[in-house]
Amino acid sequence: MTALPVLRRRIDAVLEGFLRDKARAADAARLPPDYVDALHAFVFAGGKRARPLLCALGWLAAGGSERMPAPVFRAAAALEMHHAAVLIHDAILTDAPAQRGAPPLHRAMAQRYSDRTRADVFGRRAAGLLGTLALSWSDELLGTAHLTARQRAAATPVITSMRDDVVYGQFLELLARGPAREDLGEAMRIVHYRSASHTCERPLELGATLAGADPAMRAALTGYARPLGEAVQLAADLRAIFGAGTGTRGCPPQDLRGGRSTALVSLALERADARRRRELLALVGDPGLDRAGADRCRELFVETGARAEVEEMVSERLGAALRALDRARMPGFAVTALGVLARRMTCRVLADEDAGP
Repeated sequence: MTALPVLRRRIDAVLEGFLRDKARAADAARLPPDYVDALHAFVFAGGKRARPLLCALGWLAAGGSERMPAPVFRAAAALEMHHAAVLIHDAILTDAPAQRGAPPLHRAMAQRYSDRTRADVFGRRAAGLLGTLALSWSDELLGTAHLTARQRAAATPVITSMRDDVVYGQFLELLARGPAREDLGEAMRIVHYRSASHTCERPLELGATLAGADPAMRAALTGYARPLGEAVQLAADLRAIFGAGTGTRGCPPQDLRGGRSTALVSLALERADARRRRELLALVGDPGLDRAGADRCRELFVETGARAEVEEMVSERLGAALRALDRARMPGFAVTALGVLARRMTCRVLADEDAGP
């Protein structure tokens, strides 16, 4: 069986080699060396490599050789580079205070160039360019993977759908920011586009497609990936409010000030009595929310039962994903690895330093 840590090391080796070549090319062209260095530092700052791992496991699940060829690892690495671009642009859109336990790239760039006038503006602009560069390099990784003509033709619509979905998800989330709203359907629609497709469904489908999966296999993998993607995002939303573990440590008030439309907020409004509802509407989305207000929000999420209900939603969706694996006709080692990864992506989201899926 190909162990997950082995797959991760192979994926990281591709990314390391690619970025090293880019740094050498920048040096030869006398371009600013810290530009590539900043992107390298961001890519290797943390994260679970969930997307490239799912791509590799999709290959194995669909009957691809256990001696995974280099083109598959390069395609998997392209997904991680694309994810880096998404994270960079996300942080700019939301002015996130931290990512993966560290300042987001736009703040890191502002710190690097703190001697500039309006360093914060420079940092956002520089990070935006780096995010665009990461998208370009994702294309380059995939384009130089030496896929066959059949593989390229089959992979293109999968990649296109993944990229479309995540941008639609980002825009839907942007539209929904502001005062708290009772709209669970819209919150879950954002989860689907923002996470389920980009995080799980399309990466797994890409690997299976490269292996020549038939429609039945692709449908079986979708039955696993779609509920898993929802579970991952719901668990990440819980962590963003409550922090690691079961206590009420966690986010600075900034995470509630933005007024994200989540299942947690929607369910709390739906379950709250009139007094608690008024409190939630006054607190969530308030740009001046202080730490005491954030603590009260957490209490309200518990008092209304919203936290417990979202935790149950995570468990139900994880269970659905695992049952889909039990029904699927795929190699036993692939079933085992996908089950392990599913549990890590949901359970460990509540404890990992990486708040995003």
